[in-house]
Amino acid sequence: MTALKHYSTILSPVITEKSTTASENNQVVFRVPLKATKPEIKEAVEALFKVKVKAVNTLRQKGKLKRFKGIVSRRNETKKAVVTLMQGHSIDVTTGL
Repeated sequence: MTALKHYSTILSPVITEKSTTASENNQVVFRVPLKATKPEIKEAVEALFKVKVKAVNTLRQKGKLKRFKGIVSRRNETKKAVVTLMQGHSIDVTTGL
């Protein structure tokens, strides 16, 4: 993969209370494209952050229906990747790349 492909594979980190709690277990949560695969995500994280990845778990969140002033619309579908790092490695997502 090229460097540009790595940057398009990892869209943004997910900074929530739950993902911050997961960071205590060497886990980092990223938002990724819907078509990204686990090997692509692993390769991109290892190349961009210079860490070793132990496992990658993904989840798809379906877009839900919302109403605003009587107009019904649907939120976009998203995909998240929970990346577990090897012991001794860490990523500080607040500093950026």
